[in-house]
Amino acid sequence: MYTTLLRPLLFAFDPEKVHHFTFSLIKTTSKIPGFQALCRRLYKVDAPQLERQLFGLTFKNPVGLAAGFDKNAVLYNELANFGFGFIEIGTVTPKGQAGNPKTRLFRLKDDKGIINRMGFNNEGLDAAIAQLKHNKGRLIIGGNIGKNTTTKPEDYTRDYLECFKALHPYVDYFVLNVSCPNVGSHAKLNDKAYLEELIGTVQEANAGYSVQKPILLKIAPDLNEGQLDEIIDLVKTTGLDGVIASNTSTDRSGLKASSERLEAIGNGGLSGQPIKAKSTAVIRYLSEKSAKAFPIIGVGGIHSAEDALEKIEAGADLVQIYTGFIYEGPRLIKKINKALLAATT
Repeated sequence: MYTTLLRPLLFAFDPEKVHHFTFSLIKTTSKIPGFQALCRRLYKVDAPQLERQLFGLTFKNPVGLAAGFDKNAVLYNELANFGFGFIEIGTVTPKGQAGNPKTRLFRLKDDKGIINRMGFNNEGLDAAIAQLKHNKGRLIIGGNIGKNTTTKPEDYTRDYLECFKALHPYVDYFVLNVSCPNVGSHAKLNDKAYLEELIGTVQEANAGYSVQKPILLKIAPDLNEGQLDEIIDLVKTTGLDGVIASNTSTDRSGLKASSERLEAIGNGGLSGQPIKAKSTAVIRYLSEKSAKAFPIIGVGGIHSAEDALEKIEAGADLVQIYTGFIYEGPRLIKKINKALLAATT
């Protein structure tokens, strides 16, 4: 029903407007008596074989929603009804910010991809915390954190630390987002020496709590082998809890979209099917080269159960979807979980 009826209708309108409309639709329909129970009956797959123990947390199943969809933590309780095992909110920055000028979100329908240059648009820490206080405890919540666009380079760490401390009581794990191509001073955020400083500072703050929260690093899919070797070394030397591979890509090679269309769109991060192979290759390299030394959350181009199984075979412990959720609808979560369940029997 979604791919044949609802998706064509939604895809006839501006992607960002549709995003906000969809949020309102899910919020409204979730208030109808019995609707949430119906969603759970339709989409959830409950089985102990799907549970995953990772960095001290128990995930009901290994299929999560990637950051960027529920930036301000306004819909995670309702989205839990679709069968996710975990949801990552954000990217959250200390202060609310509008992000980059519109139009900034584009579908590549023939490629089953999306290009975005949102620029960390979000309502800020206070708004996210206000929403997280309503957490009904249905699933694991991750907090994806970043810096404000106007923050000076010497204050980047301060922004991450502020987000970490404020969100610490409300999320189950953290993701340091240093790989988004749509924010300024991208080079510094990928400098190994700076990352060691950032991770060390956040870990020091984490040690001050009676319960420490896992800290992960989200990396780009465009890193070469030398850079991936640095990531492996970074995880080893800092004791990071894991890596999310991967963020969006700046590579435009092999797309079905015309060069004229891509030129009209301009810069931004590419997600969806076009980056599937690239992200899987990054996962496999990290897993094999490190001898599976740390957990990996695989994300990028998962539009089917087979895509998810491919990521797990490559070395991912958990997977996340975003663009696939938009293109394939909520049944994708159930399909992946049922395929994972079948693979264990």
